[in-house]
Amino acid sequence: MQVECAENCGNSPKKRLLKDLTIAFAKSDIRFCVDCVADDVVWHIVGDKRIRGKGDFETALNQMKDREVQQMHIHNIITHGNTGSVNGTLILNDKQSVAFCDVYNFKGFGKNSKIKLITSYVVKTS
Repeated sequence: MQVECAENCGNSPKKRLLKDLTIAFAKSDIRFCVDCVADDVVWHIVGDKRIRGKGDFETALNQMKDREVQQMHIHNIITHGNTGSVNGTLILNDKQSVAFCDVYNFKGFGKNSKIKLITSYVVKTS
């Protein structure tokens, strides 16, 4: 998988975490993704579903692992306090293009805080 990301996307611990998490998601590295979230995580995929709890989060990731990402471009990673967001595009192996924006809320302000809420916006662009 080819990954493109601006150099400043990893200039803070939370930005680095969100970059690594986004890449792990695209590569179906489920263990890494699960390790980043709180036990009571809520993942809201806007217009689709709301997933509650670490177990259901892992199940949802396993259901998505069949899709293969050929290329990922991370446009922006923004963090402030206990929030963060990542937006970019994915090109899947079937040449389908998807734009995404994930908004994260962390349990605390520290660099080791777990993610408690993810809101994902996903738009097929081709």
